[in-house]
Amino acid sequence: MYNAALCRERADWMVGINASRLFSCLYGQPLAVGRVMTPVLAMTVVREAAIAAFTPEKFYTVNLELTSGCTASSRRIPEKSVAENLLKACRKEMVATIQRITRKEKSENPPPLYDLTTLQRDANRLLGYSAQQTLDYVQSLYEKKLTTYPRTDSCYITDDDEEMLEELTEELEGFLDITSTDVDEAVPRTRRTVNREKVTDHHAILPTRSMLQADLDALPKGEQNVLKLIIARTLMAVSTPFRYLETLLTTECAGEEFTAKGKEVLEEGWKAVERKVLADILNRKQELAALPNVAENECGILNAELKEGQTTPPKHFTDVICYHRG
Repeated sequence: MYNAALCRERADWMVGINASRLFSCLYGQPLAVGRVMTPVLAMTVVREAAIAAFTPEKFYTVNLELTSGCTASSRRIPEKSVAENLLKACRKEMVATIQRITRKEKSENPPPLYDLTTLQRDANRLLGYSAQQTLDYVQSLYEKKLTTYPRTDSCYITDDDEEMLEELTEELEGFLDITSTDVDEAVPRTRRTVNREKVTDHHAILPTRSMLQADLDALPKGEQNVLKLIIARTLMAVSTPFRYLETLLTTECAGEEFTAKGKEVLEEGWKAVERKVLADILNRKQELAALPNVAENECGILNAELKEGQTTPPKHFTDVICYHRG
């Protein structure tokens, strides 16, 4: 921590003070240069130039609705005439051959607890709040003793806090109406959230026990939503992994390859909490498209259609992108 702070201090001196003075003299007007500000500005200029120079291009895909109960899509085809010829050929044959079926079990580990940056990113992505709005909301929650200190850059807790988190988790399940079935009757895995070396001045953002006795309906809507995100992330972080079976189906028709993908949930794990929160805050349901059980053989084509799409430019920088630490 000391060395990191020392590097920042010296970089601010060498880049900020000296370069600002240099460029102000060169251009005859005050120009600020900073070790963070200037690279971010350069990234923004490059991104905006790429957006301005972008030319959208159309593409076409042929989709086959199969008698096996799934829909397979062709590759992107840039020429409309080629796509139309493929469509005609598929409609003429009306039979596809399933060549390969690949099934692979996968899992996604729970997300870590929130630090300020990840909370701001999620609040922007899910709720449209700016970074400053989220900071204001969580600062107010902290001052009301409903959450822990918000201005932290750590996603972990220390060993001293693990027992507290275990007890808090049980109480939070009732708060969000999360049952043992929702989290697969798993014992909370608080050990994953413990890493003393990655805790700096303050541990990850957590709800407090005071929150459990507070009248949350009296809070402003923004504070309610941010608090629900924090509660949900706390429960997600100690839940089991999300396990699913991913199926990739490859079929052939008229000499062209078509593919279809699907997911079958094996163990919902932390996704159960995410699903409930999205339904509560956003009135949004999460659904995974599962492929039906099929075998490698010929199957009929119920329908074949041509779909038109268009390439999209790079996205403008937002709080979600700028606050992402990849």
